[in-house]
Amino acid sequence: MTLSSKLVERESHLSALNEQLLSAGTGRGRVALLSGPVASGKTELLQAFTEQAIDEGAILLDATASRAESALPFGILRKIFDHTSMAPEVRAEALRLMDEAAHETSQRDRMRPMPYAAWALLQLAHEHPIVIAIDDVHCSDEESLQFLLYLARRIRQAHILIVLTEATRLRQEQLVFHAELLRQPHCSRIHVGMLSPQGTAGVIAGHFVPALAARLAPEFHAMTGGNPLLLRALLEDCQGTADRNEPFQRVVPADKYAQAVRDCLHRGEPDMLIVARGVAVLGDAGSPTLLGQVLGIQAQQAEQGVQDLVRCAVLHGGAFRDPSARAAVLEVTPPQTLASLHQRAAALLHRDGASALEVAQHLLCGRQDVDPGMIPVLQEAAEYALIDDDIEVALRCLELAHQACRDRVTRTAIKARLVSLVWRLNPAAAEAHLPQLTAELDPERLPGGDLATSVSYLGWSGRLGQASDVVHALSQGPEQPPAHQAAALESARRWLTMISPSLEPVLPEAEPRRDRGPGGRGTVDDAHALAASAISAALTGTLGDNAVAEAQRLLQRHRISDNSLQPLVFSLLALIYADRADLALAWCERLLGECSTRRAPGWQALLSAVRGDIALRQGDLPGAAHHARAALSLISLQSWGIGIALPLSTLIQAEVGMGRHDEAVVLLEQPVPEALFDTLLGLQYIRARGRCHLATGRYHAAVENFLTCGRLMEKWGLDAPELVPWRVDAAEAWLALGEPERARALAERQPRRGGAAPSRTRGAQLLVLARTVEVKRRLQLLNESVEILENSDDRLHLAAALGELGNSYRSLGDFNRARLLVRKAWHVAKACGAEPLCQELMPGDADADPAGGRDGDISREAEALTEAESRVAVLAAHGHTNREIATKLYVTVSTVEQHLTRIYRKLNVKRRRDLPSKLSDSSLAGIA
Repeated sequence: MTLSSKLVERESHLSALNEQLLSAGTGRGRVALLSGPVASGKTELLQAFTEQAIDEGAILLDATASRAESALPFGILRKIFDHTSMAPEVRAEALRLMDEAAHETSQRDRMRPMPYAAWALLQLAHEHPIVIAIDDVHCSDEESLQFLLYLARRIRQAHILIVLTEATRLRQEQLVFHAELLRQPHCSRIHVGMLSPQGTAGVIAGHFVPALAARLAPEFHAMTGGNPLLLRALLEDCQGTADRNEPFQRVVPADKYAQAVRDCLHRGEPDMLIVARGVAVLGDAGSPTLLGQVLGIQAQQAEQGVQDLVRCAVLHGGAFRDPSARAAVLEVTPPQTLASLHQRAAALLHRDGASALEVAQHLLCGRQDVDPGMIPVLQEAAEYALIDDDIEVALRCLELAHQACRDRVTRTAIKARLVSLVWRLNPAAAEAHLPQLTAELDPERLPGGDLATSVSYLGWSGRLGQASDVVHALSQGPEQPPAHQAAALESARRWLTMISPSLEPVLPEAEPRRDRGPGGRGTVDDAHALAASAISAALTGTLGDNAVAEAQRLLQRHRISDNSLQPLVFSLLALIYADRADLALAWCERLLGECSTRRAPGWQALLSAVRGDIALRQGDLPGAAHHARAALSLISLQSWGIGIALPLSTLIQAEVGMGRHDEAVVLLEQPVPEALFDTLLGLQYIRARGRCHLATGRYHAAVENFLTCGRLMEKWGLDAPELVPWRVDAAEAWLALGEPERARALAERQPRRGGAAPSRTRGAQLLVLARTVEVKRRLQLLNESVEILENSDDRLHLAAALGELGNSYRSLGDFNRARLLVRKAWHVAKACGAEPLCQELMPGDADADPAGGRDGDISREAEALTEAESRVAVLAAHGHTNREIATKLYVTVSTVEQHLTRIYRKLNVKRRRDLPSKLSDSSLAGIA
């Protein structure tokens, strides 16, 4: 790339030099001083001019000064006389004089070679014009500078042109030379600056098609600041893409650009590289005082270095023009130097009140010899990083803090927090930290929540015995612990006994204290304690209100976090066991929404599993399968621990309900932890296995699974049908085996939950009992079952009860009512995705929707309904509860009840079960 063709802005400089060459050719000697920052193109301009001068017949005597040779006396003058144009005897005499003067100590004696050297050059100029070109004259030795001044004063009537290039910043001795030279009337100064945006556009125009060049020019200029060296390197980085005519959206600097940045730094003064390292470490120049303190230099020197970096376009606005330029500087900084700079920067920034995250970033880059006083800063930085969902930075901060910490109490707390963050991303990876955490567990070292959380991770991984041993050992102190330590231990104990009730004898409740609430239960507002209370109220209480209150108290007071996730999940399960799936659904959706934008696959997986369980209990089989599969896909199977029971049992039962028996059997082959079968969640897995056996004809195996659930629940004192209705399940299996008496005897013993309204499990119990009695008694039980299920969320059991009721009316000869109920049952089952049940209700024609009976009449009567009443009627006819209808239509439950009263009157029906499955096509339109 020639200067004249590519760097179009320099043509004026060349013209000026050519004019001075013409002047020298006429016997009027000139001196031209090319001044500009590092890498501004001074050397290239000088080379272009000297080539033209040679073509014009001038004799070129050139030399390049070097900082490394600046201590050699007459170094530049020797290079001038070391040209073939000089007569040998003249050259020899000049060099002899220089050798002699180099050993002299007085200034006068050291000047002795200058008259002879000047005379020799002036004599040579009589024959041909001479161009003396010195590049980087500011790096010359003192004697050569003095000679150039000596010669400059004597060439006003000689055929000599002296062209010098110098940097913008000069040392003290160079300033004297510079000032003295510019005093000469025949000396002119040419400032060589960086390329303007237009100049940059002119340079890149020859490399791209015009439209692309016009688009890329601003980006090229922004990255290079018009620095020709950087610009050329950046063009070379992009040249491969341009040569292949491959389109690209932005300029991407690579190796050539990085090397050009480093070249700029090495060409300048030594402190340019030093200051560049400081700016790279700090991220920007900041204040000269801080930069100087980090680098161990004076603030004035730091400020001067920043100015040099700005002049040569490496910096802009105090920062590197592109991240790759900063990376290029850091890459070649010795590791020890870099670590030392970061450590110093961290200490200074902390002293000046910088944010914890800013300080921590430097500590992380230093990675070694962290001052123990910085440990709280790292802990604080980790929490701020989590606000920005930057888990990797948070983990690195805690790892460094744990590595540097020597205080056992703080070290254990840091380890517990570290495990919680790892668990959020990958529960399986957290297991590697558990042995060390277990060895350090002590209620005196951890807040209550951290102790319970740490124990919960042990339990999750299946180490229930180990977790129990830890809590038992911590509880056996010789003295009664302080209240906060006792509360921490009690919270951990209650959590473990909730997860695995068989641990209750091993971990008995502590003696009541004066600070304990009614019933001997701790009053600590701890998430784990609250969750355990909610589960206990849901499974052992006669009313669900206490469980709902405890669960909502936790959900309202605790935001989703690493320490509260498992308690929040169990509070949702408490709502489910309390027969409030509607509330559980609302809270679960809210929690899923909170963590959907955060990097927390462990959180999302567990909440998705709960969402699947809710869908299953509401009869939404496809939805249950979808949420369960989503949960299993978010984290590895190894990460699930005993929690695998939740999504796996949901998915197995959903597949069974949808008739996909082969898929369910394959799921049963999935290995699960042995500890699972001694946990609360394990009951749901055992039940799911029994349901699969029941659907695939393995009735005795099904009975054994259901009875196993019963034995465990009776052993644990948790005979709660909302957890696992094992008696109803076993009764179904006995019916399949042709044992109605045993089925009835077992189903009748299912305990009934007290409360304002019967639970869904009562409706399922009545459905099974109805199958064991004669027809007239069956109608009574089925009507009661349908009545209960219509007001619950369980649409799948409602479909089965409606079908049984229809078949019972058919056996009594009431075919119209039977057809109406069976058709309605089919629609509800279809909405649930229960294909086997649909086939059972309408064998061989599951997709049909036969008309007949009263449908035509009802459709005509339905024309009298208002639009709002039609919507309510259709949703009610398809099995939705009043609460579900209110949610779908965004009205209150009271409004739905009022609409239904008017609908019954207009359609001349008494109950919702008498509503037809389809009122009219127009009624269905627009209903989601």
